[in-house]
Amino acid sequence: MNRNDLIETTLLKIKQLPDTKIREIHDFAEFLLMKIDDNILLQGIQELNSQSSAFSYLNDEEDLYSVNDLKEQYK
Repeated sequence: MNRNDLIETTLLKIKQLPDTKIREIHDFAEFLLMKIDDNILLQGIQELNSQSSAFSYLNDEEDLYSVNDLKEQYK
C-alpha cells in the first residue's frame, strides 16, 4: 500500500471514530511530529558539536592514566 492509499484508508477509519478517539489520534500525531522535530534538532546539535573546536585543547593533553595503571583488567 502506498502513502496516499494509506492516508485515505486511515482517514476513512478516523471518520468512523467517536470524537474522543479522534482527539487521541490528533494528540498522538502531535506527539510524533514533536518527536521528529526533536530528532532533527538533536542531529543538528550533534553536527555542530562534532565540527566545534571548543574542546580541541583536550587532544593536546597527555593521558593521565594508562592500561598499566589498572588493578584489574576486564576479560
